[in-house]
Amino acid sequence: MTDDLSTRSLTAPTTDGQDPVSQPAPQSDSQPVSQPVSQSAPRPAKPDPRMPRLAELPSFLAFMAEGWDTPDRSAQTVPGAAEAAAHHRARLSAAHPGQPVVVAAGQAPVRSNDTRYDFRPDSDFFWLTGCGVEHGVLVMRPVPGGHDATLHLPEPARPGHPGFFADAEHGELWVGGAPGLAEWSGALGLDVRPLGELDAALGGLEKPLLTGGLDRDTALRHGLGPSADLGRTLSELRMIKDDWEIGQLREAVDRTVEGFAAVVREFPAAVAGGGERWLQGTFDRYARTHGNGPGYASIVGSAGHAATLHWVRCDGPVVEDKPVLLDLGVETNSYYTADVTRTFPASGEFSPAQRAVHDLVERAHRAGLAAVAPGRNFSDFHTAAMEVVARGLDDWGLLPVSVDEALSPQGQHHRRYLVCGIGHHLGLDVHDCARADYGAYQGAKMAPGMVLTVEPGLYFHEHDLTLPPELRGIGMRIEDDLLVTEDGTDVLSSALPLDATGLERWMTTR
Repeated sequence: MTDDLSTRSLTAPTTDGQDPVSQPAPQSDSQPVSQPVSQSAPRPAKPDPRMPRLAELPSFLAFMAEGWDTPDRSAQTVPGAAEAAAHHRARLSAAHPGQPVVVAAGQAPVRSNDTRYDFRPDSDFFWLTGCGVEHGVLVMRPVPGGHDATLHLPEPARPGHPGFFADAEHGELWVGGAPGLAEWSGALGLDVRPLGELDAALGGLEKPLLTGGLDRDTALRHGLGPSADLGRTLSELRMIKDDWEIGQLREAVDRTVEGFAAVVREFPAAVAGGGERWLQGTFDRYARTHGNGPGYASIVGSAGHAATLHWVRCDGPVVEDKPVLLDLGVETNSYYTADVTRTFPASGEFSPAQRAVHDLVERAHRAGLAAVAPGRNFSDFHTAAMEVVARGLDDWGLLPVSVDEALSPQGQHHRRYLVCGIGHHLGLDVHDCARADYGAYQGAKMAPGMVLTVEPGLYFHEHDLTLPPELRGIGMRIEDDLLVTEDGTDVLSSALPLDATGLERWMTTR
């Protein structure tokens, strides 16, 4: 996926809308409200005897408390995640000795009114806990020799508690069998305490560092704001992947390659009328079946859409004589994601003009791959690929200046057709480690354990009048995921061909 680094901030919670048995009481106009309260239906000002509130009926409460068997309440974790998280906490503890640390999992964002998107935990929270529970908060309290870690989680509402049937967020009748604090403690090897004890825990800390999606009310009560220092530390620690993380990324890439094959098999259906969205849906279904889902909004661009860097609308046709750019990544159940791009001919064969563009991107890509190695500057693969692009465009007469002037800091004319970055760190976030210092990221040396992408491309827009007609509307990108090793690199996505002929042949074997 093309580089578009961003930062994260505290998110403000909203009240979940639920069944009328558990709706909050209406607020008067004189009460200050920070934002609208979402709900699934209006609540009457006076009780309606035709629709009694179940949670207020003693006989119903008693009846609902009995006669239930015990469902499966085991805590679902990815093998090795808890052990890896303990190692990660030790690294963070060493980086911030004597400083309290608070890391929050966050809350699913609102999609519309009282419906929410699927929850995905804050990446730093998962990296430190191996846990993906909404509203979870990790508190690391400094002690001699390091930190004590306590994980605060919401408790499930089970039979005998009114929330069992009245709480749509935590009631087992709504969400199914849910592990409790003891189950999570056993699975994670952590002290797990109720979320209700968080205020007391935070009150005992002196100037804690905070990151993640802590709810706004709690943050305000304790005077907490996001710590840029903690965010930077975590990003820089996460740059070097351990063996467990590398295994998760290998799985993500392998699944993604399988997902590419599933998509290519659907090209005829997409050409026949399913269009870009049919292909996007094919991959997203595969990613959700074999992992947590897509690691980012899947990009499928046919015809002129292939030249649009983040074409995630995917609402156009798939045209048989045009290339299809696929930028896809499976996110595993451990939340590590792949990020791979290939551009295929929908018909199975590139035209001469399409092949020429693909060949130039391939040469740039190979130059970039060759510049990735431990001890080399992170920027080396960027400059190596850009030089190939500039010289190729000059050979086609598309540069208004010399190659040297285009490549100069004051020039960059070739970037008209390649304005995005061509590589980034990869891990729990598709644009991983984004809060690191520039000197530790783009200004740093590559080191063993880093996983990154290399992804040059050429994007010739349909409405770009600097281009000859035969090139307009062609978009080509090649993207691989690489592990930096002690003596070079391991291209994790090498199962996909790089060259045009290889891609054409690969399509016939899927």
